Amino acid sequence: KMLKNINLTEDLEKYIINHSEKLHPVQEELLKGNEKLGDMKKMQISIVQAYFLQFIIKTMNVKSILEIGTFTGFSSLSMGLSLPKDGRLVTIDKNEKTSVIAQNFFNKANLSKIIKPILNQALDALHDLKKANNTFDLIFIDADKENYKIYYDKSLDLLKKNGLLIIDNVLWKGEVSDKTKEDKFTNIIRDFNNYIKYDKRVNQIILPLGDGLSICTKK
Repeated sequence: KMLKNINLTEDLEKYIINHSEKLHPVQEELLKGNEKLGDMKKMQISIVQAYFLQFIIKTMNVKSILEIGTFTGFSSLSMGLSLPKDGRLVTIDKNEKTSVIAQNFFNKANLSKIIKPILNQALDALHDLKKANNTFDLIFIDADKENYKIYYDKSLDLLKKNGLLIIDNVLWKGEVSDKTKEDKFTNIIRDFNNYIKYDKRVNQIILPLGDGLSICTKK
């Protein structure tokens, strides 16, 4: 019998947060703001995922990041705060309303020189970044699931050798392993996970953080 993973309850998550690096005041303010967004709030990454991204950036000397899917900016803010002064983060989103909220928080955290938001359709923005010969140390994908495969392929083109590609929501509330679930989005994620599994261009693992993170390194 396989050893069970620990069940991450709300209390246990609070314990983890209390025994990890203190969140920046602007991160805390943004999280409070997101609480008021109702169902939309689920688009935000978890605090434990934010800690993980911050830790990776600091320990792996990441200088340049691309993010696909900004929402209100919690993930961008978390990653931006971990970058060195000469670091840069490009974040893409097509939603004007949430992008304005995000920009406000970037300004509050004095990150407007480091974080460059692009308000555009992701595929168009990725095309422009490639055309301008941009490359990145780390790319984080957390956007519309229908285009995950295309975002993944286009991201690999923009990723430096040995760079990190991290994709959110790959466990889809745990439904990917539930044989009774045959809805569109569960199948999209299953298909995507299989696609990466057999992709010879990367080394890859799935970590059960938040809604599941795929961590890939470009060979």
